[in-house]
Amino acid sequence: MSLTMPINTFKQALLAGDLQLGAFLGLADAYSAELMANTAFDWLLIDAEHGPNDLRSILAQLQALAAYPVKSAVRPPDHNATTIKRLLDIGVQTLLLPMVESAEQARQLVRAMHYPPVGVRGVGGGLARATHWSRVSNYADAVAEQLCLLVQIETPAGLQELEAICNVDGVDGVFLGPADLAAALGYFGQPGHPEVSRVVEQALSRIRAAGKPAGVYCADPVMAARYRELGASFFLIAADTILLRTAADAQVARFRS
Repeated sequence: MSLTMPINTFKQALLAGDLQLGAFLGLADAYSAELMANTAFDWLLIDAEHGPNDLRSILAQLQALAAYPVKSAVRPPDHNATTIKRLLDIGVQTLLLPMVESAEQARQLVRAMHYPPVGVRGVGGGLARATHWSRVSNYADAVAEQLCLLVQIETPAGLQELEAICNVDGVDGVFLGPADLAAALGYFGQPGHPEVSRVVEQALSRIRAAGKPAGVYCADPVMAARYRELGASFFLIAADTILLRTAADAQVARFRS
């Protein structure tokens, strides 16, 4: 039996400039991930940087999401090439790498995602879910086109190197993190501060001028509309943890009133 290479529809949407609205998955649970897949989000980001996700919980969530049209992505905790290899082997196609600050870092991430001679990814073959345990006969030849590398810019150093990072071959999109940018700029806990918004707006314009898809985290619909006008096409607008807390608070408040 031979199977075909799964198509990365999220990457296709980015290249087409289609609006993609997403949410963080931080509960580290396959059941809640499947519940989120039953909503209208276009993509869901399994977060292992700040959420308590590990390889097993990520795998379980990928399996839960696979039955639904929603697209999945994963944010690892760091740039470790071994971690990236293991995530790719369990079937992750889109990775969002945090705290990218230079073109050299971006080049190393590209190398971590690809097989030699382009990169350094080890060959898992029959052990890997990504290959359907060697049932995808052309996996080695077809995988590069389906992998999607998103780099996250969230420091002044990253902003300074923004054009150089965008110009790295193999970087498929650039995502802005206003929370960390706000902290670095002296506005901790104020990602909507006018100065932070100004910096984000400038960065979005620079990313689009460089010809890359631009994304940003923004939970404010008015501000998100402004970012969309400037060329942002993929957004994270919520988190499962915050949605649950907010709904619980609202329900209790309704009854206490």
